[in-house]
Amino acid sequence: MATAALNIDRKQVEALAQQLVRIPSTSGQEGAVAAAVADAMHTAGWAVTIDAMGNVIGRLGSDGGKTLLYDAHMDTVDVGDRSAWTRDPYGGEFVKDVLYGRGAADTKAALAAMIVAGGALSKQVALGGALYLAAVVLQEPCEGLAIRQVVESGGIRPDWVVIGEPTNLQLARGQRGRMELIITVKGRAAHAAAPHRGVNAIYGAARAIVGLELLSQQLSQDAFLGRGSIAVTEISSTSSIRNAVPDRCTLYVDRRLTVGETEAKVLAELRRALSREGIDATVTISEREQVSYTGLPVAHRQVYPYWLTSLDEPLLTTAAHVIGSTLGYMPHVGCWEFSTDGVYTAGVAGIPTIGFGPGESRYAHAVDEQVRLQDV
Repeated sequence: MATAALNIDRKQVEALAQQLVRIPSTSGQEGAVAAAVADAMHTAGWAVTIDAMGNVIGRLGSDGGKTLLYDAHMDTVDVGDRSAWTRDPYGGEFVKDVLYGRGAADTKAALAAMIVAGGALSKQVALGGALYLAAVVLQEPCEGLAIRQVVESGGIRPDWVVIGEPTNLQLARGQRGRMELIITVKGRAAHAAAPHRGVNAIYGAARAIVGLELLSQQLSQDAFLGRGSIAVTEISSTSSIRNAVPDRCTLYVDRRLTVGETEAKVLAELRRALSREGIDATVTISEREQVSYTGLPVAHRQVYPYWLTSLDEPLLTTAAHVIGSTLGYMPHVGCWEFSTDGVYTAGVAGIPTIGFGPGESRYAHAVDEQVRLQDV
């Protein structure tokens, strides 16, 4: 199959990427950027709808053939400590062919490229099916939640999905899964002047952390996705007053899942580890409640499966061929370290999914986030 690059206005792509970066859009606050995305899609020739959650969905082509869906998220994490940035995180500065700002790599530049390329595609190629672009919300806290809405409530069932998360213009065909767990260690309150009369929940939590460190060395390993991992990410305790022994300590745990690891296996491992340490504790799965910028309340259990797309999947082999014929190199096929909407499209819905996007993953969520304009 011969492949030719589309005729695309580079300045148009750059201007749109800059515009999107300049609009703050932390999760749940995507309204302004969604309006800009919808306007840009309409101008480029997409048929545009916005669903109840606030996802902006563009459509090109016609019914009767195969359906391809591009996926990119509009929300970003917060900028954190602004004094750590050397440039305005919402300035969208161009410096030596690099665009700086929050969301540049994750994933506003990819979204801009998809919008403009789709418009060029519709004018230069007769599509034999439908192309959708889902610009989704709330991806950072709840990956997969919004694209589930697009597919299940929106009635769009694509044959293939391409995710625009940063891959440095290589290909990704999978990722580890993720669970967020809550370990609640129970104690017994007592006056701090007589701690022997109580049971200090913080001490129990400390033993639990040691047990989790030991468990982390025994987790499953996969040659491609790597080893499962476990990390305590937050600790809190409760007591009636600071001079009282705390009767409860809560640990939040991030657990990454490799091949063969399931929700049931993770819960059983954690409970055994706590039992070996003699700790009175409960283990539950975190449930996150969010409100979309449209006002729609949503809730989501923090369980996301790992996924892998087969090396012989036509979507993957075709993408590698297109990259080779248009960009002049054969891409490395790897996996993402972080979690993406593929947890739903591939992990739950079973839709063949790959990743291809500009930007390096090391800049996602980092200060001075950036993307090379040539790659965009």
